[in-house]
Amino acid sequence: MATIRIATACGAGLLIAAGFMISRAQDPAPDTSADGVSAVPAELPVSDPSCTFFGPDREKYIPNAARQRMLERGRLTARVAGQLAPADQVLAAFSAAASVSPAALPSVPGGSRTDTAQHTNTIDKYIFQAMADAGVAPAPPTNDYEFIRRITLDLTGRIPTPDAVTSFVSDASLDKRQKMVDTLLASPEWVDKWTVWFGDFFQNNSQNTQINRNIQGVVAFNNYIRNSLTSGKPYDQMAREIISATGTSSYTQGELNFIVGGYMGGGPVQGQFDLQAANTAETFLGISHLNCLLCHNGRGHLDSLSLWGYYTTRQQAWGMASFMSRTTAQGTPNGTTPPWSVQNNRNVDYQLNTTTGNRPARCTVDANGRCVAPIQSVKPTYLFTGASPGLGTDYRAFLGQQITSDFQFARAAVNYMWEYFFGMGIVSPSDQFDPLRLDPDNPPADCPPASPCTLQPTNARLLNALAQDFINSGYDVKSLMREIVNSRAYQLSSRYDGTWDPNSQTLFARHMVRRLWSEEIADSLALSSGIATTYNNAVWGPVSWAMKLPEPRNTGGNGTAASAAFLDAFLRGNRDDQPRRGDGSISQALDLMNDNFVMQRVNSNNSASLIMKALALPASQNDQLVNMLFLNVLSRYPTQSEMSTALQNLQNPSTRTQEARYLYWSLYNKVDFVFNY
Repeated sequence: MATIRIATACGAGLLIAAGFMISRAQDPAPDTSADGVSAVPAELPVSDPSCTFFGPDREKYIPNAARQRMLERGRLTARVAGQLAPADQVLAAFSAAASVSPAALPSVPGGSRTDTAQHTNTIDKYIFQAMADAGVAPAPPTNDYEFIRRITLDLTGRIPTPDAVTSFVSDASLDKRQKMVDTLLASPEWVDKWTVWFGDFFQNNSQNTQINRNIQGVVAFNNYIRNSLTSGKPYDQMAREIISATGTSSYTQGELNFIVGGYMGGGPVQGQFDLQAANTAETFLGISHLNCLLCHNGRGHLDSLSLWGYYTTRQQAWGMASFMSRTTAQGTPNGTTPPWSVQNNRNVDYQLNTTTGNRPARCTVDANGRCVAPIQSVKPTYLFTGASPGLGTDYRAFLGQQITSDFQFARAAVNYMWEYFFGMGIVSPSDQFDPLRLDPDNPPADCPPASPCTLQPTNARLLNALAQDFINSGYDVKSLMREIVNSRAYQLSSRYDGTWDPNSQTLFARHMVRRLWSEEIADSLALSSGIATTYNNAVWGPVSWAMKLPEPRNTGGNGTAASAAFLDAFLRGNRDDQPRRGDGSISQALDLMNDNFVMQRVNSNNSASLIMKALALPASQNDQLVNMLFLNVLSRYPTQSEMSTALQNLQNPSTRTQEARYLYWSLYNKVDFVFNY
């Protein structure tokens, strides 16, 4: 391959390869003329090796003529005649922007836009009002090319097919985005993607720092999640089943594996109850500070982090841990057999009788903080209502009922989901809810020194309204997703027509860009190239997509499949002490340039592969060759400058094949491919 210079940041950046200057499209959209090329202003040179398009200097790279046209038409603003505009005026401006001609919009690699004026949901009511109140203008609405790529990746973990793109963009119906959302939510690929998401969420791994669940346990839990999503099981039902599960084999009864994940060896047994209770509170209530309170009172430790934590005691936290005190999780932590069992076969409550272990002594203390006799036990008490189970009641089943009937359960769920779709939670970090700072009708007041004393959510009324919608839907996960992605807020562009203030990030006035998951990159490579993959394993294989792998740990393939090393380079985590991350790295850039998984597709001679289908076109149709590669890999057509450069390099018959492969390779190394914008 020809000499390559690559400058990368955010995982990908400006790539100059074999004469192609490839950066994310910074031109206005091409028109829909027969030749697929439109006249556009010249791009400004990029001298800094960084993701300038997404950085603080982004405005420099909007072509001047396009910016001027935008200003002449009236930039979206949240102020009218110097006064703050109400939300309905901001929404009207948003709708007007949707009908602006493509030529007036900067940096759009498409042009078709959808009129969404008739769709106003709970989210938009609160989001656009907050922007109006703050005097912050929303980004323009995303165009159809961007939307179908964004929504297909977010809901299914794969890029759209060229046929899906062209049919969607050419569809003239005003409700085509809603119909596309419904189609994706009904697809088996949606089940694949969200089985992985919930697998991350529930930390379904074969090994953590305490135990081995083994791959059989992972597969069983993976199947439980998959079957629950396929059948449309309500989320509150999933939560109750997971919290209260009992059974003899974690290899056949997948939901047992959540409680098993809280096993803690080395004793005392209360350490296990503490961890299981802490995991449950963090996962289903978004309250990770319970883990801190199981070591000490909040006062003096959580003062600056949580007002609720400041007022909560270790004794109260023990009441939550006591819901686990009748449970025994049994297995061979460091062996391969037998599977784990979870039984409610203990007959004592949480005992205050320990002086060893990885937490401070559990005992009744006197006024001087010294342990005193007699030994006491703590009855299970739901911390937020004071409710306790009656005689003979299944403790964990009671806990599951208390949690899922708590409004905080719905609030935490929608916040976790919001965080995925919008890049950050309405409460962030999403697992550190402060229950005393959530009610906009009863904001915190007279707070102790050094304690937080403002509402925690950036939009408390939106969070509460969205939680209530989730409850009203019967805890329907698809209904929640549908409400989010059909909102205008979700459909804002990642571009911003003005000077972006990072402090406005919590208003969600623009779409936040995310780097693709490793599985998304692998599957999008396989899909776009036309070369199928196979991941083999005696327990869970074979599967044809990385998004079907049961866990990130020690899973991958070879040959036409992405290796474990390739997948790990994109930071898929291990569902234990390494969370999934979207950071970029040099190793990611090198893998996209050189890994066999990429190169065997670029160099393929398989007649069914994308590159061979493109090369089968006659030289007189080089423009179609370029369009085919762009549409398959980037879900859009090339801009004028991209098309012009490509055609120039393809004009020599003796080097046409090699230049086509260079172009194809370059697209996989482009910022458009590895980011969802």
